[in-house]
Formats: sequence, structure tokens, C-alpha cells
Amino acid sequence: MSSDKPSRNEDEYFAREEAERLKKLREKDSAERTAKERKSHHMKCPKCGAALHTEAFHGVQIDRCPDCHGMWFDAGEIDLILKDEDDGVLRKIMNDVRSSLQKLRPGS
Repeated sequence: MSSDKPSRNEDEYFAREEAERLKKLREKDSAERTAKERKSHHMKCPKCGAALHTEAFHGVQIDRCPDCHGMWFDAGEIDLILKDEDDGVLRKIMNDVRSSLQKLRPGS
């Protein structure tokens, strides 16, 4: 009494296996797309998209755009610049920038 037709349990098993395989493929594809997109934005100016160059500014390595001349600071770099700065205009500007950024942080 052999049947060429798969049983209901076999159908369910293969359907679950296929669904799991597709889920893993989609997750892998999504992770690869995210990594590729992140890599395409690495060291690019957020304002104009040009390649950023790293240079020393008051003893701190910052990212500067050669096209729009924007300066981009990583976390903590403003504090490092202000550490050795006197009470000049740069210190006042950087303190304003730092206080504005602190207002944007959640929980501040």
C-alpha cells in the first residue's frame, strides 16, 4: 500500500524547512546590503557627499571636507579641543556647539 503522494506531515515539514531557509537568506541579504550601504557612506561628507580628509586641528584628528570646507567632529573631539583653548572666540563657539549637542541627546 505505497502512495506516491506525500503525507500531510511531510508537506508541513518541507514547508517549514523552506520558510526557515528563505528567512535566513533574507536576513543574510539584508545584513550584506546594510554593510555595503554603510561602507559607501564611510568618510563621506554628510553635507555634500565628497570624500572627507583627516587632518590635525588643535592637536586633534578631525574630518574635513575639501569641497564645502565643513569640519566634522567625532564624539569627544570638541572637549579635547577646548581643553587647551583659552577664553577666545573658538572656545565660545565650541561651548555653544557642545551645549546644543547635549540638548539633543536623550535623557539630557
